[in-house]
Amino acid sequence: MQNPDRMTEGPHILIVDDNREIRELLAKYLAKNGMRVSQSANAADARRALKEKAIDLIVLDIMMPGEDGLSLCRHVQETSEKPVIFLSAMAEDTDRIVGLEIGADDYLTKPFNPRELLARIKAVTRRSNTLPQAETALSDAKSIRFDRWVFDPERREVRDKDGTFLNLSTGEFRLLSVLLRHPGVVMTRDRLLDLTRGRDSAPFDRSMDNQVSRLRKKLERDPKNPEIIKTVWGGGYVLSCQVEPQ
Repeated sequence: MQNPDRMTEGPHILIVDDNREIRELLAKYLAKNGMRVSQSANAADARRALKEKAIDLIVLDIMMPGEDGLSLCRHVQETSEKPVIFLSAMAEDTDRIVGLEIGADDYLTKPFNPRELLARIKAVTRRSNTLPQAETALSDAKSIRFDRWVFDPERREVRDKDGTFLNLSTGEFRLLSVLLRHPGVVMTRDRLLDLTRGRDSAPFDRSMDNQVSRLRKKLERDPKNPEIIKTVWGGGYVLSCQVEPQ
């Protein structure tokens, strides 16, 4: 694994791509713009880097020999809260949506301008750094009760009254935190995308619908007849249950 780490105060970026030319080009550009950079040629190498280094964000290629980027992203979501930006030569909407559904924070299709990647990295790291403060601002209480669930923003946990924890992806946790900050307010898909990912939605983008569906399956007693997250036809979604500090 090549390691052009830079002793700067910028975020530490891990670039995971089997194409050496792309890795080195992006590493040089990001380092020039004040970021620390490490490189991995495959998922196994990346897993070692994540254990050994304090990585702040992962730039991850989807199509790699052996373990692909989707599988590695699932591992990242299960073991940490590190943001992920996907890179892919595939422009199909389904591939982009799958990547976002499993918890990626953003998605770029090759070829792309390194300046665009730099802008995406800055936006994602800015959101990641401000998210805990925004969540804590829900209340002076350490946790929030809604329906039969308890939301703990400091521990980034959701549990029921019996103490059973929900396994939420980073994307699902962010979506829930946004809805809890706006109980009773109709949130459009575009607004939810902006607040959870900081990006404008593309025409016919249904990734938020899929994210809501996945969250409902974990929160609702009957996902087909939701009582917590309701659909407002032509409008978006609304958190319809009572929210109170605990």
